[in-house]
Formats: sequence, C-alpha cells, structure tokens
Amino acid sequence: MVTLVLAGTAVLVVLGFDNPVWWLAAVALLFLYARLAADRKSATPPGGGGSGGGGGGGAPKSYKDYRDRREQQDRWDRRYRREHGSQEQQKSK
Repeated sequence: MVTLVLAGTAVLVVLGFDNPVWWLAAVALLFLYARLAADRKSATPPGGGGSGGGGGGGAPKSYKDYRDRREQQDRWDRRYRREHGSQEQQKSK
C-alpha cells in the first residue's frame, strides 16, 4: 500500500506542474495515508489481541486457545439443543 500511495503522490506531483491543484491533492493523499496508518497503529492492542470475548475472527494463537474455543462452542451447542430441541421435535411431528 505504501508503494501505491507513493506512486500516486508522484503522479500527482508531476501533474501539478501544469495545474498546482494536483499538488494539493498529493498533500491530501499523504495526509490521509498518515492518518490511516496512525489509526491502524492505535487500534492494535499492545498484547496483540487474544482469544476470548466476543466477535471472534482470526486463527487461535495456540492449541490451548483452539481447544478452549471448541469446548465453549460445544457447551453453547448443547445448551441450545437442550432449550430448543423440543420445538424442533414438535415441528417434525
């Protein structure tokens, strides 16, 4: 992405020799990229994240995290079947 932003900036600077408005566009592009990079850096947790909590997504960090997640999912599935199983059986009759 850095290469794309730098190439775009270079093109805008070259175009700016005919029309200086392109230079403003180049500055705006660099500003937006710097802001995006700063937002991404601040959004990353210091510990690199981890499993647990809501949202999910991404691969587990270790086999233990994987097993913990699978066991939690199994517990949820069993609870759901226990609470909603009677409704499914009634529909099939």
